[in-house]
Amino acid sequence: MAKKDEPQKQGRLKQFVESYKMTRESDPRIGWLLLGAFVIAAAIVWAILYAVPGGGPLDIVIAVLFGILAALFLFARRAEKAAYAQIEGRPGAGAAALGTLRRGWKVEPAVSFNKSQDIVHRVVGPPGIVLIGEGNPNRLKTLLANERRKHERVASDTEIHEVVVGEPPDGVPIPKLSRHVRKLGKSLKPADMTDVLARLKALDANRSAAPMPKGPVPTNLKGMRGNMRGR
Repeated sequence: MAKKDEPQKQGRLKQFVESYKMTRESDPRIGWLLLGAFVIAAAIVWAILYAVPGGGPLDIVIAVLFGILAALFLFARRAEKAAYAQIEGRPGAGAAALGTLRRGWKVEPAVSFNKSQDIVHRVVGPPGIVLIGEGNPNRLKTLLANERRKHERVASDTEIHEVVVGEPPDGVPIPKLSRHVRKLGKSLKPADMTDVLARLKALDANRSAAPMPKGPVPTNLKGMRGNMRGR
């Protein structure tokens, strides 16, 4: 069993190192910040335990563990922020951000797009159908309206939401996109999701073939967040 776990541990360590390098590119102070978080958290916990009668050498171990937890928590937040900064503004960034949605969600990147590289992604989950547009807000109005009509024809009993990626108040920034989608409510039951997905599959099958927009689609953020949790 130990031999099987060893490659997995090495893989997680490699992923952690890669995440650290990626974070340091946009956040050069990350090393000092992690050290500071470790020292401060460990010192506070040790001081509290020292003030409690009956303490011992175990207090130092507990303080060190809390320091490590504080550093890892800070690293997770800074690494996520750095990852969003790297993909923001690139074609398909919305699809990458939506990849952080967990079970119970179905993300379909670029179900519709035009020659100007405006893109519409689709998410199916508890809120129903969510159409997410990336690109020029004015052009997206027409693109989203066309997609809404198509989806209403095959899933008229399912609630449809429209979201535009961009700056407030009319848009939703990339770092807040997944959270915004999760807060849209719950109108679609898990038991009905299979039927809705089947209808949408038929809709997609009738679409005319067209080339994908140019430019690299950013890496999915889900793996990065998993690395932060040690998975």
